[in-house]
Amino acid sequence: MIIQRHIVKKLLALSKKFKVVSVMGPRQSGKTTLVQQTFPNYAYASLEDSDVRHNAEKDPRGFLESLGNGAILDEAQRVPHLFSYIQTHVDKLKKPGQFIITGSSNYLMHQEISQSLAGRVAVMRLLPLSMSELQDSKFASQKLNSLLFRGFYPPVYETNIHPSDWYGSYIQTYIERDVRQIQNIGNLSNFQRFLRLCAGRIGQLVNYSSLGNDCGVSHHTIKSWMSILESSFIVHNLQPYFVNFNKRITKTPKLYFYDTGLAAFLLGIKNEKQLNDHYVTGHLMENFVINELMKNAYNKGELPDFYYWRDKTGNEIDCLIDKGLTKILVEIKSGKTLNSDYFKGMQYYKSLDKRHRINAWLVYNGENETKTNSIHAINWKNIQDIDF
Repeated sequence: MIIQRHIVKKLLALSKKFKVVSVMGPRQSGKTTLVQQTFPNYAYASLEDSDVRHNAEKDPRGFLESLGNGAILDEAQRVPHLFSYIQTHVDKLKKPGQFIITGSSNYLMHQEISQSLAGRVAVMRLLPLSMSELQDSKFASQKLNSLLFRGFYPPVYETNIHPSDWYGSYIQTYIERDVRQIQNIGNLSNFQRFLRLCAGRIGQLVNYSSLGNDCGVSHHTIKSWMSILESSFIVHNLQPYFVNFNKRITKTPKLYFYDTGLAAFLLGIKNEKQLNDHYVTGHLMENFVINELMKNAYNKGELPDFYYWRDKTGNEIDCLIDKGLTKILVEIKSGKTLNSDYFKGMQYYKSLDKRHRINAWLVYNGENETKTNSIHAINWKNIQDIDF
């Protein structure tokens, strides 16, 4: 069964306005399937294939001309110097939608796009499946722990393979191919240990020194390794929100994974029942909700500013979305019973910020949906109700 992706509408719209559209995201998030189904009449070339890559490297102009008037270039970051030739090619033809390019390395793609295709390319991000996409296709489980354990990568739902088997293969391939493509790491076992330690720190402040001590490497090495995970769409960071913009980039971010199933695998979780009383379940739910908010934004072609907020006395909000004059507050709780303490952080923030319009939401594991003191409390199944 084909799972319809919500990003299609925006992807088609941008292809009618920009000469090039880039779709970036993790490996196996469905980029190739998406662009081939959306542009069925386009020529297709995968730069993962050594013979295709050789042709593109040897004769870039001839390679691009052979593709005709519309083409998909898969994993385009594998031939970095091709981007400057794409620039010349699209400027000569002067029409929208000439190339749809995909990539699984955010750093390499962004670098080449910034240098060669600025002003000519629309950039979109495709993350693993959203819960609403799974709901539309009837794949979504009604059990939170099942979703957290299985994760959201399309092959987990499209094949009959057990999540642990799939994620094990995914990690092995990722380390052997993508990590070494970005940086030459000598001790891969140390890097694997680093990955597992990151999974155990979901929703926590990033502490490079602590991670370095646990891995037996310097904090400089940890920073380098963390950048690899970020650029290959394994983890992402939430920066703290401050009124003073400069402080946002100098304080400590919080760590999250792009997929909870991958994190659960790295933590050695073998089945969903283990999440009934696992210490990380609450953090995985928090990760899941933040990811869903990001997916809903990216699927509309938006790149909103996501933060967390915390003051010196411990008041905290799990996710703050900055929309200029409007701030969207989202607090996430794994409990099933509404508790007045759940609302305290958002109520306190609202008392401080009188300059902006505040939309506040509590996402929790209970069924009682209500509105208290202008804060909407909703079940996790209805995350799509948070509109921004």
